[in-house]
Amino acid sequence: MLKKQHIPILVTMGLFVLMFAVGSFRYTGFFSLQVLMNLLIDNAFLLITAVGMTFVIVSGGIDLSVGSVIALTTMISASLVQAGWPPGLVIPMVLLIGALFGWGMGAIIHYFKIEPFIVTLSGMFLARGLCYIISINTITIDNGFYTSVAQTKISLPGGNFVSISVIIALLVVFLGFYIAHYTRFGRNTYALGGSEQSSILMGLPVGRTKMLIYAFSGFCSALAGVVFTFYMLSGYGLHAMGMELDAIAAVVIGGTLLTGGVGYIVGTFFGVMIQGVIQTIISFEGTLSSWWTKIVIGILLFMFIILQRLLSQRRWAQRR
Repeated sequence: MLKKQHIPILVTMGLFVLMFAVGSFRYTGFFSLQVLMNLLIDNAFLLITAVGMTFVIVSGGIDLSVGSVIALTTMISASLVQAGWPPGLVIPMVLLIGALFGWGMGAIIHYFKIEPFIVTLSGMFLARGLCYIISINTITIDNGFYTSVAQTKISLPGGNFVSISVIIALLVVFLGFYIAHYTRFGRNTYALGGSEQSSILMGLPVGRTKMLIYAFSGFCSALAGVVFTFYMLSGYGLHAMGMELDAIAAVVIGGTLLTGGVGYIVGTFFGVMIQGVIQTIISFEGTLSSWWTKIVIGILLFMFIILQRLLSQRRWAQRR
């Protein structure tokens, strides 16, 4: 039997198929494997960010710092590479910085009992401000490794291709799916989102789990920053402006409850793909402003929030 908590993700998947079908019927050349691959190529960094955000929202939290951490990662990477540091040292270092940044926010949230919104908002301003401490200008990357990764195309059957960033993003999706559903940390994350008080009574390591969740989100943001650096070949303090909102939108459209306890990595994947399809349809249309992407995503968010509310009310009614 179909469980009610599975309805949002099924709606998300059906909506993606419907939108892609509409685009295929309306525009010549839309129905192709390469168009699907382009959705991944253009949104690889968002997909990585959204995986980390899924864990945060499932736990009942929020992380507003992810876009700023991406920008900070690009700035640190670009400045160090320009100074002559090898990429083999720069990339692990920025990933560690991102994880420690997230872990620090998780520690503050847990030990000082401060709302995640306030702590991660402070983290957002801190990370964005650090970008401008490094430089107020764009730092171009001309390192051979970065340009090689950016230009490398992995061939697929039929003359199609993907970038290395897509492979990284898909690996993160598979890793996130495995962690969420097949590890103790994943089960603790869902339990924490269901009820923190119940998790404490059950003896679960709430503090450690919360800090690991934000550390994982910070790691994903830093990795998304590395991928974004491959994509843009530059570091800039205004990179990834509003990315945190796009990630939250993808997670919610993917069927994850904003109140926590219910969420799906697969749903987040399709949430990102839906945003990509909207952008592609607007691009094929040619006469519409890119701001229509935000308008459509806003409408979808309203719809999914209402759907989640209705399902929650029915669940409570059945319990009573």
